[in-house]
Amino acid sequence: MLKAQAQPLVEGSAAAVLTPSRLARPQRIMLGGLCVMYMITYIDRVNLATAAPFIQAELGLTAAQLGLVFSAFALPYGLLQPLGGWLGDRFGARGVLFAMGLLWAAATALTGLTTGLAFLFVARMLLGFGEGATFPTATKAMADWLPAHRRGFAQGIAHSFARLGNAVAPPIVGYLIYLSNWRLAFYVLGAASLVWVIWWVQFYRNDPRDHAGIGAEQLRELPPVRRRGARDAVPWRALLRRVLPVTAVDFCYGWTLWVYLTWIPSFLARQYNLPLSKFVWFSAGVLFAGVIGDTVGGVLSDAILARTGDLRLARRLNLVVGLLGSLLFLLPCLFVRDLLWVALLLSLAFFFLELTNAVLWALPMDLAPRYAGIAGGVMNTGFGLAGIFSPAVFGLLLDLTGSWQAPFATSVLLLFVGVFLSLRIDPTDVVPLAPGEG
Repeated sequence: MLKAQAQPLVEGSAAAVLTPSRLARPQRIMLGGLCVMYMITYIDRVNLATAAPFIQAELGLTAAQLGLVFSAFALPYGLLQPLGGWLGDRFGARGVLFAMGLLWAAATALTGLTTGLAFLFVARMLLGFGEGATFPTATKAMADWLPAHRRGFAQGIAHSFARLGNAVAPPIVGYLIYLSNWRLAFYVLGAASLVWVIWWVQFYRNDPRDHAGIGAEQLRELPPVRRRGARDAVPWRALLRRVLPVTAVDFCYGWTLWVYLTWIPSFLARQYNLPLSKFVWFSAGVLFAGVIGDTVGGVLSDAILARTGDLRLARRLNLVVGLLGSLLFLLPCLFVRDLLWVALLLSLAFFFLELTNAVLWALPMDLAPRYAGIAGGVMNTGFGLAGIFSPAVFGLLLDLTGSWQAPFATSVLLLFVGVFLSLRIDPTDVVPLAPGEG
C-alpha cells in the first residue's frame, strides 16, 4: 500500500524534470524573498559569534558561560520546531512568518541592550523563539509554491543564502564594531530584519493562485493548498516513523554546523592571536565555503534525480558524500597547526558538510508533501537539539582541557555516525494522507 502511494510521487517528479515549466515571476520573487530571509536569520545567529570576544571581555564571561549563551538560542528553537511547522501548515506562511519575524527582529535589537549574563541569555532565547518556526514554515511556502522537481534547487539556493549570511556576518559586524561598539551591530541588524518582515506580509499570499502572474502551466505542477485553519488530523505515527531517521542525521550534521556558527571566530582569534581586522576575514573565508556547498548540493541532487529517476540515490548520495568528506577534512585539523592550512581544511570540511543541507530540507517535502511544515519541523528538531548541546559541550571541554582538540574530535565522531544513519533514509516511502484528506 505504501509503495503504491509513493510511486506516483517519484514518477511524477521524474516526469516533471523531463518537461519542466519555467518558474513564473511571482514564484521567483517568493523564492528570492525567502533567500533574503535565510540570509538575515543566519546573520542574526552568527552576529553573536563575531562579537563574542568583545562581549566576553566586557561582561567577564568564561568559555563555559559563553557556550551556554550560544546554546540559549537553540533551547526554544530546537524544542519548538514541530510546533512551528504545525503553525505554518495550519495558518499559512504569510501570517506565521510575519509574527515570528517581528519577534526575532525585536530580540536582535534587545541583544544590544545586554547588561549581564542573564539578560544576554534571555535575549538569545527570544531570538530562538522567533526563528523557531521560520525554516519549517518556509519549507511549507516552498512546497505550496514550487513544483516537486525544484525542491532540491530551492532548498539549496535558500540555504546557500543562509551560509552567505554566515560569511558576511563577521565583516559586517566587525565593521559596525569598528565604527562604534558591538551593541550597534545588533541595533542595525534588528532594523534590517524588520524591513524584511514588512515586505513579506505585503507580497506573499498563502495560495499561489492569488497571484495573477502564475500561469496555468505552473499551477498544474503544484499541489492543492490546504485550507487556512484546517483541522485535519496529522498522521503522526506514520510521519514520525519516516522523518525521525532524517532527524537523527540532521543532529549529526547540526553538531558540526553549530561549531562553525558559534566557535570558529573565537577559535581563530584566540588560537592564533588574530586582531579583529584579521579574524573576521578568516572567519568569512571559512564560512563562505558553505555558500558553494549548499548550492552545489541542491543542484547535484536534482541533477541525479533527473538523470536516473532514482530518488533514493539522489538524496542518499549527497548525505553520504557530504558527511564523509567533511569528516576527512576536519580530522587533520586535530593535528595541523599552520593557520593557512587549518583555514583551508576547515573550508573544505564546511563545503562538504553543506552538500547535505539542501537534501535534509528536501526530504520532508519528499516524505510528507501535504504536511511539509510539520515534517520540516520534526526534521529540524535534530539541528535544534544539536544547538542546545554542541556549543555548551564545546565550551565546557575547552575549559576542562585547555585545548581545542577534544571539542573538534566530538564533531568527527558524530559525522562518522551520520554517514551510517543516512543509509536508513528512504525518501520514496511517502506519508499517506490522513483520513478525510484527498
